[in-house]
Amino acid sequence: MASVAVPCIAQGQDGSRDLEPPFVFQAAGLNPASIQSTVDQYRAALGAVNNGNNPGPLDNGRREINWDGGGSTATSPGPTPFTVFLQTRGANITTPGTGFVQAPVDGLVTTFGNATYARIFQAFSPVRLFSAVGSNKTEVTFFVPGSQGTVPATTTGFAAVFTDVDRPNGAGPLGGIGNLLASTRIEYFDRYGALLFTSVVPASPGDASLSFFGIIFKDPRIARVRITSGDKAPGPDDAPRRDIVMMDDFIYGEPRAID
Repeated sequence: MASVAVPCIAQGQDGSRDLEPPFVFQAAGLNPASIQSTVDQYRAALGAVNNGNNPGPLDNGRREINWDGGGSTATSPGPTPFTVFLQTRGANITTPGTGFVQAPVDGLVTTFGNATYARIFQAFSPVRLFSAVGSNKTEVTFFVPGSQGTVPATTTGFAAVFTDVDRPNGAGPLGGIGNLLASTRIEYFDRYGALLFTSVVPASPGDASLSFFGIIFKDPRIARVRITSGDKAPGPDDAPRRDIVMMDDFIYGEPRAID
């Protein structure tokens, strides 16, 4: 399934409604091809140029993190905060867990001690996936690339790819039975910590599916995102009442310094 550029009403913590809501991009399916067109449309809408590791802020374009390190197949644990991309791409990544791991599927098996992970996950951009360790929560805070994390920033949009989101489908403002049952969601916050928008990530039946969710505002207002990937920290078996989810690519607009 796919739904591209659908304007939704964003609801803040005080219940107020934003008259300039973001556009929502979402897709889910059994393989990379099933979400590729939506990912590409999101990239184009966000900023056609991938700014890579160039110092910012730049006038336009986007940043991406795909965890593959130039084709690395190594299993690489990392601490929290995870600052590998703070200087180069303006993303400071944290978790209430013990840290993070970048790993191919067999590395996830070793890291989490669960052989079933070899068949229930797949990468979107080969070969490594990304996960918090000891938690299902990941937060990304934005800074101007090249500022050594000293210049806080906001961005127009943020999206992520996930694998094996089992329940349920849906996107939209706070509330609704789908949000209550969802295992995976993204929350978007402004510079003051106010919640701008939240939505569940679309699911796809079966093992090793792929899901994509992202939004774009007309102006850079997202200072932080919180990702809930699955309803339990990785380690246990995936089950009907326990959805274990891994992350892949992060895609976001060029971080702009907060005025």
